[in-house]
Amino acid sequence: LPGLHVFAIAFALEVSVGKTNTVMALNNSSVLLPCAFTTCIGFQDLVFTWYFNSTELIYHGKIKNKATEPTLVSRNPRVDFVGSTTKKDNNISIVLNNVEFSDAGRYTCHVKNPKERNAQHNATIFLTVVHKMVETDNTVTLIIVGVVGGLIGLLILFMLTRRVVLFIIKKTQDGKKECLVSSSGNDNTENGLAGSKAEQKAPPKA
Repeated sequence: LPGLHVFAIAFALEVSVGKTNTVMALNNSSVLLPCAFTTCIGFQDLVFTWYFNSTELIYHGKIKNKATEPTLVSRNPRVDFVGSTTKKDNNISIVLNNVEFSDAGRYTCHVKNPKERNAQHNATIFLTVVHKMVETDNTVTLIIVGVVGGLIGLLILFMLTRRVVLFIIKKTQDGKKECLVSSSGNDNTENGLAGSKAEQKAPPKA
């Protein structure tokens, strides 16, 4: 039924790890694994868990309600909770310390909300561990941006020059028109003619 479908959407629990689901970390460093959840009707006794490669539980927390921060149930000694649920974004992010190459893999943030008939949802983030961060060479990008910027600049300069030239030509033509009109009128007046020479009558035939 359409009514039930709308009801289901309104009570949907969503979990997100942000715009990108990949994170790169340097060996022996600390890395943030972001996660946040949303719910339309709020939550009560919510449970959230972080898993490594779907099987290894690395963090388990509970949140009584919106007015309280999460309480720890269990965790891996290298994992710290850095989120907050009394603020607007319901952040349940964690930090993994002393990252090792063996930590590379899939991390799943899982949320269960009893207030939504035990609705459950999860999101996954992939961690890559590297020996050193590679600096990207932006030379080609800078050249492309420079060329495109130069072409746009030339186009704008051409358009402005064209408008100025057209404006000068128009003004010059307007000036010539005014000169032609005034000189024609002066000639007729100085010669004492009522009109132009074309209006003079031909001499009568003999």
